[in-house]
Amino acid sequence: MRFLVRDRILGIGDDYWIEDDHGNRVFLVDGKAMRLRDTFELKDTQGRVLIDIHQKMLSLRNTMVIERDGEPLARIKRKRLSLLRNHYRVSLADGTELDVSGKILDREFAVEYDGELLAVISRRWLHLRDTYGVDVVREDADPALLIAVAVCVIHLAEQERED
Repeated sequence: MRFLVRDRILGIGDDYWIEDDHGNRVFLVDGKAMRLRDTFELKDTQGRVLIDIHQKMLSLRNTMVIERDGEPLARIKRKRLSLLRNHYRVSLADGTELDVSGKILDREFAVEYDGELLAVISRRWLHLRDTYGVDVVREDADPALLIAVAVCVIHLAEQERED
């Protein structure tokens, strides 16, 4: 499954559609403006909120939290020792962890579970300058969660660059 995401998705207060590889709208990212913390909602085409994404307010390192139906789903933060490449850890509520690594700001990175590839985020196969793709490799993976992880990781990396 391949999804196309516009880079402007991270503009707080703006709404952007995520399309499948056939150009059909699949998810809407609804950026919430005028909040104390960065907040997004990932919605389906009928407007139902699938995933809530927000920045954790009080933490030593920038952390994003993903929730589904009001329940914690994942927590994302940068790994402490990642000198050569960007590495982020996604701690899922069930105790499993996903590893995100690559060139985050260049939109060239991968999401793995226990060494197995779940998704590839890339601009390589796209000609549109402000668009990157999320290619979900495993059919049993949760595409909404993997898109939310990509949004969070990119947002955290951009915050770190600004600091």
